[in-house]
Amino acid sequence: MLRSLLTYLGVYWIYERWLYHMVSQKPLPKHVALILDGNRRWAMKRGWPSWLGHRFGADKVEEILSKMLKLGIKTVTLYVLSTENLRRRPEEVAELLRLIRERAERLRNSPDIHKNKVRVKVIGRKEFLPEDVASALTKLEEATKNYDKHFLNLAVAYGGRLEILDAVRTIASEVKSGFLDLDQINEQTFEKHLYTGDVPNAEPDLVIRTSGEARISNFLLWQSAYSELVFQDVYFPDFRMIDLLRAVRTYQHRERRFGL
Repeated sequence: MLRSLLTYLGVYWIYERWLYHMVSQKPLPKHVALILDGNRRWAMKRGWPSWLGHRFGADKVEEILSKMLKLGIKTVTLYVLSTENLRRRPEEVAELLRLIRERAERLRNSPDIHKNKVRVKVIGRKEFLPEDVASALTKLEEATKNYDKHFLNLAVAYGGRLEILDAVRTIASEVKSGFLDLDQINEQTFEKHLYTGDVPNAEPDLVIRTSGEARISNFLLWQSAYSELVFQDVYFPDFRMIDLLRAVRTYQHRERRFGL
């Protein structure tokens, strides 16, 4: 009720404009990753079915992406569907997969994606997905593969431990076949074998998790080694531009030491 009243009075709009002005005066993170958490609890709090929370969350993704483009963030990674999520109740998983297919098709035809030259890459195991969902994601990648102004990574059927294991398997196979020598294995070699191996700015400067949970839940385990982490006590369907700007402001106020 209070939020609705403040929005009606224009208070949030004024605060958002002020925040936008403040953060735009300082260096922005080149890569922001979001753990989109809280859709189910947001719906349950209202007495709604969980799938409705995911649908509202999907709407919020499109809104936030548009605002990130406006802000000038070059690379965005979204934790859309984990390998663990695939073990949820069949009816919830079916709705999640339906939403992913639907929104992949919308993104492929989005004027904002093409106007802003956003290259979309799926990181994860598409072979774990139904054929129609994997196909929609592949078509989205194909439609944007030549763009290089902005980068959107969609973590779908993704797990950080699985990504590392896959990299290890590939490297081991290359060593066994004689293509790669043991002495050539270093951090750079390993990074090239990750799902993000060909992604510019693969390591997020800032990782945001909504819903109040303070953990990264198997997300970009290698890439986020020195990321700044911000945990926000808001369910993702309620995530606003103000919340994004606050997270960026927090990032700007921190001193990044990279272990030094």
